[in-house]
Amino acid sequence: MLPKYLKPFHVDKSNLIRIGPKTDGGYIIDKRILRKNNILITCGLNDDWEFEKQFIKINGDVPIIAFDHTVNNDFWIKRFKKDLISLLLLKKLKINKILDVFKYIDYRLFFKKNKIHYKKKIVSKSKNKYQISIPEILKSLKSVVLKVDIEGDEYKILNDIKKNSKKIIFLIIELHNVNKNLNKIKNFLKNLDLKVIHIHANNYGGIDEKNNPKVIELSLINSKIIKIKNIYSKKKYPILNLDYKNFKRRDDIKIKFNK
Repeated sequence: MLPKYLKPFHVDKSNLIRIGPKTDGGYIIDKRILRKNNILITCGLNDDWEFEKQFIKINGDVPIIAFDHTVNNDFWIKRFKKDLISLLLLKKLKINKILDVFKYIDYRLFFKKNKIHYKKKIVSKSKNKYQISIPEILKSLKSVVLKVDIEGDEYKILNDIKKNSKKIIFLIIELHNVNKNLNKIKNFLKNLDLKVIHIHANNYGGIDEKNNPKVIELSLINSKIIKIKNIYSKKKYPILNLDYKNFKRRDDIKIKFNK
C-alpha cells in the first residue's frame, strides 16, 4: 500500500479529462485550468509531443517551451536508422511504422514560432549554457502548466518546484523509484499549495516487493487558484475510461493506500 499522503484529494470526476494518447504519454488534468494558463513547460520530451498537440487544441494556442538535452542530432539519426530497419523487416506495411520514419518532420513542423525545444538539461543549478534550472525557467512566468518526466532526475528539482509553486497552476510529474524516495516525496508534498488530484501507476516500471508501483504519475492543482475540497478521494485507481495502460501488453497496476 502507498502512504496516505499520496492519496488524491477529491475532485468531481466530470472535471478530470485525459490529454494525450490512451497509452504512455497521456496524462490527467482538471479541465478548470483550461484558458487560465499562459504557457506550457515540458521537461523531458523524447519523441512524444502528442500531449502538447492535444493541449493546444483544447486550451488555445498557448506558447510551449520544451527542454530535453537528449533529443539532438544523434538522437534523430539513431532513431531514423532503427525505424527504417524495422519498417523494411515488416512483411506488411503498418501505418504507424511508416509515420515513425517521418517523425523528425513532424517534430520540425510542430516546434516552430511559439513552440520551442531547447536542448538543455534540467538541473538544480546550471553551470553552463547546456543546462537550466526551474527558477531560471519560471523567472518571468506565471500561470504555468508544468509537465516533468526526466527519468529519475525529478528528485533533484523538487525543492525548486516547491519554491516556485505560486507560478504553477498545474503540475504533472512522473516519479521513478518511488519505493526508494518516499521521504523526498513526502517532504515535497508537505505544506504545498499544489495538491494531488490524480494518481496513476506506470506499468512500465513494474512493482516492488510490497506490490506497490515503482513509477507513478501525479497530477497536482494549485489549490490557491482552483478551489478543491479538503477531503480525500474515494475513487479506485486506475479509473475506468480515464486511465489506460502505459504498456498495453502488461496488466495495469491497482493502487491501494494506507488508512
